[in-house]
Amino acid sequence: MAERCEWAGSDPLYVGYHDREWGVPLHDDRKLFEFLILEGAQAGLAWITILRKREGYRKAFAGFDAATLAGWGDEEVERLLGDPGIVRNRLKVRSAIGNARAALDVIEKEGSLDRFLWSFVDGEPVQNTYRSLSEIPAETEASKAMSKELKCRGFRFVGPTICYAFMQAVGMVNDHVTDCFRWRELGGRAQRAR
Repeated sequence: MAERCEWAGSDPLYVGYHDREWGVPLHDDRKLFEFLILEGAQAGLAWITILRKREGYRKAFAGFDAATLAGWGDEEVERLLGDPGIVRNRLKVRSAIGNARAALDVIEKEGSLDRFLWSFVDGEPVQNTYRSLSEIPAETEASKAMSKELKCRGFRFVGPTICYAFMQAVGMVNDHVTDCFRWRELGGRAQRAR
């Protein structure tokens, strides 16, 4: 049986997410936007809650098409607040729409969401060497910088901890523990003794 990060547990949905998605470098603007919204929706909740509702979010939020979401207003907010397929929190729903507008602005000014977001790790995944879950930080200097810049550009629900979870999810950092089979598959290498 393959060793994996302990947070994956035994839930098949969580295990599949860990084994196939978490930490894989992602460079698609729409998918990056999706993860920004989902990580913000997760604030105060367990990730498995959001993972179980991800398809509901994709349907409710027009496949995370930022251009579509940016045009939504009060009528769509009320519709979304009645949708059991998502977390029905008014602030989070409104932030998703506002974040769509902010994302379009970033794309216009920076060329792509991908280029802008990956600039916080100089365009390359950071290869960490954590041996246990307890060693992994909740935030880093890079996630603090990302949070600060996103907030300046009008994004909400993008605190440093949310940004770090986002960075982990989209492969900007490889935070699989070193005993996990995915750590090496995603570029982790044992450090030579000095």
